[in-house]
Parts: sequence; C-alpha cells; structure tokens
Amino acid sequence: MTFCSMPASLLYQLEQELDTDEKETMLFLCSDLMPDVSVPDVLQLLTTLNEKEMLSTINLSELLYRLKRFDLLRKFLGTGRAAVEANLAKHSQMLSKYRVLMTEINEDLDKDDLRSLSFLLKNHLGTSHKEKSFLAIITDLEKLDLISPMHLDLIENCFLTIHRRDLAKKIQKYKLESPAHFPTMNTNTLQMSLPKLSLADPPEPVNKERVMNGACAVQAEQIHISIPETEVQGCNKYRMQSKPLGVCLIIDCIGNDAGLLVKTFKSLHFEVHCRLFLNMDAMMHDLYETARLRAHKDADCFVCILVSRGNNQHIFCTDHIVPGFQLERLKDFFTGERCPDLLGKPKLFFIQNYVEPSNWQGNASLTEADGDLCTIPQVADIFWSHCTLDASVLERSPCSSSYYLSTLAGLLMDPQKRKLPLLDIFVELNNRVYEWNRINSTEQYLLLLKHTLRKKLFLTDKDFSS
Repeated sequence: MTFCSMPASLLYQLEQELDTDEKETMLFLCSDLMPDVSVPDVLQLLTTLNEKEMLSTINLSELLYRLKRFDLLRKFLGTGRAAVEANLAKHSQMLSKYRVLMTEINEDLDKDDLRSLSFLLKNHLGTSHKEKSFLAIITDLEKLDLISPMHLDLIENCFLTIHRRDLAKKIQKYKLESPAHFPTMNTNTLQMSLPKLSLADPPEPVNKERVMNGACAVQAEQIHISIPETEVQGCNKYRMQSKPLGVCLIIDCIGNDAGLLVKTFKSLHFEVHCRLFLNMDAMMHDLYETARLRAHKDADCFVCILVSRGNNQHIFCTDHIVPGFQLERLKDFFTGERCPDLLGKPKLFFIQNYVEPSNWQGNASLTEADGDLCTIPQVADIFWSHCTLDASVLERSPCSSSYYLSTLAGLLMDPQKRKLPLLDIFVELNNRVYEWNRINSTEQYLLLLKHTLRKKLFLTDKDFSS
C-alpha cells in the first residue's frame, strides 16, 4: 500500500494548536517509537515520524484521540471520536498500552497527589523532581530502570500508599491484560485489588485471633464485621489504660495555642509531640514519621491537632501553598491500612482552620457546618472535629487564642468533665461556642463534628489519677 505523507503545513498548524501539557503528553506517548532518535519538540517529532512513514492518517488520529483533542480530529482529518474508536478496535495500535495507561493516570492526578508522590519517591529521585509533572517523574524513573512496561510495582505501591486505589486498580488491570509480561498474581495482590470497604459494605469473613485495643480476645475462628477496621465484640467502651495513653501530635502553624494544648494532653497522659510553624513538606514528613512510630503498638489512642490558615477543605501551612494540603487526607496516614498498630483504636483529630477572606463562605450564626466543609472517609474509630474561623481575626488580634481550642482544653482539664464520654464533652463544647457566636458577631466559629466511633470513649480511666 502506498504511504501518503502528511503536508508540512498541516503538521505546523496542528503543533500550533497544542498547549504545553499536550505537547509533553505527545512526546511521552511517542518516546518508544524512535528510541534512537532525539526529538526536542513536537514539530520535530511529527516531522520525523512523517519522514519515516509512521504518520498515517490512522496513526495521527490515534495521537489526537489520546490527547482528547476531538476538535482537531474534525478540523484537520475530517473524522470524529466514534470513527477513531472503531478503527482502534479493528487495527493494531501505534502507541503502547503502557504509555497510554500512564497518560490516563496523569489526567487523574491533582497537585496533592503529585506532592505525595514526590515525597514518597524522594529517596529514588532526590528533591529536584518536586515541581515536575507525573509524566516527567515516570520518565526519570524509566531512566533509573525503576519502572518499565513490565515493572510497575513501585508506582502501584505509591498509589496504594496515598490511597489512590482507583489508579492502582488501573495498573492491576493492565497487568491482568498483559499476562505474558507479568507473573500470576498471588493472593496478597488480589486482595489489594479489592474495593475499599465503607461502613455499609459487608466484607467477607476474616480470621480473628489478635486482641484489638487491648480489651477483648475473640475466640471464634471467623466472624463478620460491618466496618473496614477490626470490631471488638462484647465491649461497650474503648480501652484507655496504656501509659502513656498514646501519641498526641500537635502541628501549630499559627503559634497561639500550642502551649495550652501541650499542657492539656500531657495532663491526659499522652506522649505529646509539638511542631511549630511547619511548611508543607515538613508537615508531610512529620505525619509520615509519626504514623511509623513504634509507640502506637502499646498505646490505646492517637490524637492529632492541626492549627493553620487555609480554606474549608485545605490547609496552607506556613508557605501558603494554594490549594494546600487536603484535609481529607490527614487521617489517611493513620488508618489501620497505613498504620496497623492503630487498627481498632480511636484516632482523634482536632482542626482549627483560619479561613482566608477570599475563601470564607456561609453564615456562621450556628455551630453547624455547611456542605462545603470537608467530611471524613468512612473508616472506623475516627473522631473528627473541624472548626473554621475567618482569618481576619488574626489580622485584628495576631496573638489571640482560638475560643474553640481554649474551650476544648478547659473541658478536658476539668476533672469532672473529662470523666464524661468524649461525645458528651462535645455537646458542652457546642453549646459554649453557640453562646459565643450569639454574643460576638465579628468572631464566628463554624464547627463540624463527625465520627465513626464504635464504642464510648473516655479520655481518662479510673486507674489514672485526675
């Protein structure tokens, strides 16, 4: 069959239509086609492919289809999406499935994902890749022979670690569809491909032999649970007898409440780790290292307190990175999956977020949060208290304490109040904040309280002195 080359004018016009990200994607998609030829830009790539008779109408259509530039398919080639999909189903594809997979994953990643990946891969790539795109990171890993079409475990494990199971499943699906390249999946790999359970998902029976939260031993070989973390049968309150009770991590990027918080949780017999004025990278590092502490194994509880500027769903830390760190991900560091020593144990999160004026929304006349505030992932044994306050308060009174945090500290340090279940303490906290908002119209606190506790939680025990 005679090959018909593409007019140079068409290639030039097409290249002019692409933005920087699309050009990077095209170069990545085609990098296997001419491994011995250096192509510094897209125009040179298209020209070289054309000269080598590799740029037929079908192949160019495939390229534009993978870029999702269906408008250019119509404009330059007179075809449409459905026609290209039909051709791809009938003919062999020019682009490798591996590179197509990587570009599809690239489209699904946000800045928080990239920041987390950069942190996990810094031992392999150093810190110079922090501002690089996902495709640039993959290219660097390929150069180090850490990833290839036949070796994807590294990046798959990274996605599992940052709780992007959807992306890990794409890699697992690719492996299953390429049996010649990959060994048969073992039981552990198959288990990792299962969907993450929610509170409503009935899981398969599991073998239970270990004692969770130090309270009750389960004798039955198999039991059914209705939550994704271990259920302890026959107990109506969490065990809170370890000395110390657990680790309390305080990250305060404002600096007005750290001293009171340290005093409060030391009085509750926690091992307190206080970090002040952290930037985003330092905070990520501290969260990662705290989740790895061996102290969790013998402890009965974990507490994380975070104070920062931000918006309703993110915090900015001291370097004010926008959009910032997504609060939804904070607790992911400490779930049983990432931190097995905390499996079945209560994990408490107290957030004071000073919302920047441009992001402030809603009427704070009541202490309930609107739907724009972040919610927690549906895993067991989480207690999530999130308070937002207009950051303009810090401009008016730079050294002022948070009424939410100071009231919380006061209630927890009251020998009588802290004998109550934690949820009862928060009823009192809500009432006090409600009264504050009623009297102070210029300093309105918005509270969000959600939890997946399975038992009553007391932050003291009769074996402890008050």
